[in-house]
Amino acid sequence: MNRLVEIRSQEFLCRERAALDSERRVFWLAQAEAWEQRALDEIAYHFRECNLVRECNLAKGEFVKAELNAA
Repeated sequence: MNRLVEIRSQEFLCRERAALDSERRVFWLAQAEAWEQRALDEIAYHFRECNLVRECNLAKGEFVKAELNAA
C-alpha cells in the first residue's frame, strides 16, 4: 500500500501545480488524471492478488478436508 500512497501523492502534486500554474493547467490536470488511473490500477492489482491468495488457501483447505474425510 506504500506504492498507492506514493501514487496518490504524485496525483496531488500535479493537481496542486495545476492550481498554481494557469499557463500549463491543462497539462498538469492531464498528468493528475494519469496518476489517478495508476492508483486505480494499483488498487485493482491489490484486490486481484488478495483474491488469488484467498482462492489458493480455500483450495488447499478443501483438499485437506477431502483427504481427512477419505481417511
